[in-house]
Amino acid sequence: MERAKSPDIQKDLETKKIILIAGPRQAGKTTVSKSLTGSFSYLNYDLESDQKIIKKNEWDQKTDLVIFDELHKMKKWKSWIKGIYDTQKTNQRLLITGSARLDIYRKGGDSLAGRHFLHRLYPFTVKELKAQMPPKDVLERILSVGGFPEPFLENQLEFASRWRRSHLDVILRQDLLDLEKVREIKSIEILISLLRERVGSTVSYSSLAQELSVSGHTIKHWLQILENLYIIFRVTPFSKNLARSISHEPKYYFYDTGAVENGNPAKLENAIACALWTDLHYLEDRTGAYTNLHFVRDKEQNEVDFLVVINKKPKLLAEVKWNDDHFAKSLFNFRDRLKIPDLPTLQVVHGLSQNKTKNGVQMLSALEFLENLHF
Repeated sequence: MERAKSPDIQKDLETKKIILIAGPRQAGKTTVSKSLTGSFSYLNYDLESDQKIIKKNEWDQKTDLVIFDELHKMKKWKSWIKGIYDTQKTNQRLLITGSARLDIYRKGGDSLAGRHFLHRLYPFTVKELKAQMPPKDVLERILSVGGFPEPFLENQLEFASRWRRSHLDVILRQDLLDLEKVREIKSIEILISLLRERVGSTVSYSSLAQELSVSGHTIKHWLQILENLYIIFRVTPFSKNLARSISHEPKYYFYDTGAVENGNPAKLENAIACALWTDLHYLEDRTGAYTNLHFVRDKEQNEVDFLVVINKKPKLLAEVKWNDDHFAKSLFNFRDRLKIPDLPTLQVVHGLSQNKTKNGVQMLSALEFLENLHF
């Protein structure tokens, strides 16, 4: 299936900048990279034979594009690619893909500032595939087997379960060990299992630390590693201009919605979090905007699931429900407390038969929301 980001990556290649494509393992980065031009050299740093070619600069210089996969595992890779970029004597484009956050793993002191454009490629969303298959089918598959291309296209629960186990095993026993000195792999696996059961709820570092018999600092470090490896992403509470707000415990969502284990409402919330996350990062990569995804909550435990902030301005307030067609009071409460005229305020419901509006708050189906998501 054609990926929505391909035209933007193709356009940026023409600027002759180094192109970085980051995102979860098996999200389609290599497939997209190889589809950009018919003339390319592909080198994977995980392969010993390709490592030798990379270190000796012996790839074919006549191709239009050279693709370096997993190059962030190379010591001082940024200094190395900067040297290649600054001294190359051909018009060959350079593209780097990686299954870890390429803006985090700075192995080397030199920055690529001014020399690169970053694109993040995530699993499928309803919006991305709505022109290629019925949107209702896309949403059902994402809720069932997740949005990663391979299990999504196979569309079988048993296959997805086996794929997920293998996928996580490679990340923890190959990618993680290549990048971090971590020995407690089994404890990190248990942490992931605990998070799968808590999607949609705030996460207490101290509670997790107690359950795993480690320090709160260790839990925070492990969670940051899981973020850097694109297993989970963090949504933090919003506090600006909100009296009685709390700004402590975050929520964590999975890039793989199929990994969520605490029921359909949590799966739907995770799918919508992924869609918002994907769209906001697409906006950042394409325009340079600054975006944030938050939730809002106060000391009285009133809460709304998502608040989208773009260039420091709230742009969307949204609550997610599985089948509740009664308006959530917290939507009206927080909309008024944010004091932003005309702030789009939505209640997104999976099993909704008819859209409706009350005092400026709109209730619409999850499918319609995901099809037409736009910032």
